[in-house]
Formats: sequence, C-alpha cells, structure tokens
Amino acid sequence: MKGLTETKIKTLTTPGRYGDRIPTLYLLVKSATRKTWVQRLTIQKTQHDLGLGPWPVVTVEEARRKAMDNRRKRYHGEKLIHGKRQAIGITFQEAADTVITLNEPTWKHGGKSAKLWRATLQNYVFPAIGQRPVAEITPSDVMAILDPIWTSKPETAKRVKHRMSRTFKWAKAQGLRSDDPTDGIREALPNTATLKQRFKSIPHQEVAQAITAVQASRAHRSTRLCFEFQVLTATRSKEVRLAEWLEIDVTKRMWTIPAARTKTGKEHRVPLSSRACEILRESQARSQSALVFPSARGKALSDATISKLVRENGINGVPHAIARACFRSWCADVNVSREVAEACLAHVVKGVEASYQRSDLFERRRSVMQKWADYVSGAPSADVIPLHG
Repeated sequence: MKGLTETKIKTLTTPGRYGDRIPTLYLLVKSATRKTWVQRLTIQKTQHDLGLGPWPVVTVEEARRKAMDNRRKRYHGEKLIHGKRQAIGITFQEAADTVITLNEPTWKHGGKSAKLWRATLQNYVFPAIGQRPVAEITPSDVMAILDPIWTSKPETAKRVKHRMSRTFKWAKAQGLRSDDPTDGIREALPNTATLKQRFKSIPHQEVAQAITAVQASRAHRSTRLCFEFQVLTATRSKEVRLAEWLEIDVTKRMWTIPAARTKTGKEHRVPLSSRACEILRESQARSQSALVFPSARGKALSDATISKLVRENGINGVPHAIARACFRSWCADVNVSREVAEACLAHVVKGVEASYQRSDLFERRRSVMQKWADYVSGAPSADVIPLHG
C-alpha cells in the first residue's frame, strides 16, 4: 500500500476517514480545509482514537513517526494518553500557524495580512504562551497578555485579542479544547470607548514646509514624489503607493481609485490639480513601470518607506495625518462646505443626508483640490474659499 502523500492530501475534499500505509493511522477529513490525523488503537481491550494533530501542521512523515511511537509504547506496556486528550500536544503557536496557513489564500494585500498576523503574535503572544499546549491556556493567561496594552495600545490590543480568538475557535472546532478563553475578557478590562487614538499630525500651515523638506532630501525621487502626491490628493498611503497608470486619465485630469483599494470598497474619482499632473509627468518620464511610483527596484513602495522619509526629515507627523487631517483642518478654516470636504476624503455619509446625496460632487471637489495644491505649494490664491465652495 503506497499510502497518503502531501500532494494527495491537498486534493482530498470529501469528508471521511482515509487510511495510510501505516496500520491504524488515518486522516480524518471534515472539509477541504479541516483535516486531522487520527490513530485507532486498542488499549486494554478498548478501542481508542488518538489525535495526532492537524494537517498540514503535522506532516505525513511526522504523523507516521507518532503512530509508530505509540505502537511501540503499547507493545512495551507504556502508558498512552488516549482520546482527545492526546491533542494537548498541539501548541498555541502551531495552532496559530495553521490558522494563518488556512486563511492566507483568502486574505488581501498580497501576503501582508499574514505577515502582520505573525508579527503581532510574535511580539505579544508567542513569548508568553506560544510553546504551551493550546488546550491548557486559560482566561487568566489571556488577561496577562492583554492587560499591559489594553489602554496604552487599544487598537493593537484589539487585534491581539481577535487573532488569539480566531486561533482558539479553530482549536475548538478541531476538538482540541471546549471553549474560547478570550470570551468575556472585554468585560473584565477597562472600557476603552473614551480613548481616541489620533495619528500624529502637524498644523496645516506647516505642510508646505514639510513638502519642501522632503523634496530637498536625498531620498529616491519616486518616494519623494509619492509623498507629495498623497498630500496633494488627500488620499491614503495604499491608494497612492499601489496606483497604476491605467487608473490615470490625463485628458480629464482625473485619477480613479478602484474599489478594491479603497477603505469604503467603492470606486473613488480624484480630481488632479496642476501640480499633481506635473508630478505624474515627472514620474512617467523616469519609469517604465506599470506603477506610478515604483521603488528603486521597480516594486511597490512600502508604507514604512514613506513613514521613514517623513521621520528622517524632522517632520513631526505621520504621512496619513499630513495628507488627510491637515487637509480637513484647512477645509474647516477656509470655509469649504462639509459635504465637499467629506467627499474629497471619500468618507461615507450616513443617515438622511446619504439618502439625498447621490452625487460625488466631482467638479466642486476639483476647485477645492486645486486651491489646496496652491496652498501647500505657497501660492497666494488658496487663502480664502467662498462658503460652500
């Protein structure tokens, strides 16, 4: 009997028990993404199913070694932990790795989500419980991880809790434990609803100086242009860094951000100012990439690269806030109407107002974005905008 192989296991989707060439070893398939190794042994005249761990965390060869070890132990009369209790050997880190592997094909951002998951768990969770059996972790263990960061880093703590919970829910579904120890933890920790995290920013009066400092730096030209373009368009980092020439309409002076890359999940049309068009011409003249702002290696710039550019030039703010918070503050100071300002930022308008507001106010936004560009480049024409402009 040839037995199971890694390649064959990948193709198994029909629920059932599949035997291997090692007698007593089976792969229990519950679905295309839920497969677990089981060994059926008779111990003291009673048949037991021993859980050997989930595939692919436990490979074919590892499962065979475990199965043979158990058979040798039974032959020599050594004690075997049987039934579902055998599963306590699966560590939290092994369980988390499995969850990431199972979900990675469905996550966006080209693998970035998987890296963020691993980084979060490596920084906050694995040092405390990574090597402990997932079946033995208690709510107090979870509390010990979350308590130090719950109020000081609320957003990070929320992500840590969510990722731990996903791992425990997978373990519960696999029969490795009967509960999710993160349940009810929120009620045992302080209420963070009143804590509002804000991106570090600068006064909008200092944006022009920030752009000048960046353009005078020795950073790669594409990085410098990307930052300025983000400020001029008041857009998000990912929207600009991954922008492609196919999205640019030079004739209409318009950039269309596809729905897949916006926070709202809706397409967003951005009117381009004169300076924004100059940046595009400069970038196109120096690159043959499909990306508008490629890195020196021709790949997409990373968010960290733009942040580093700003930080190393002594600018006391983050790119996101400089591009968006500063723009919104300026809008308020020069009397740009709320609906136009929110439309420029592609914010979702809710309630009754949303029922009546069907236009994206593109032409009115064009005037505002040109005046914003003039303002951050030092032109005097952007000092005042008529009310509701």
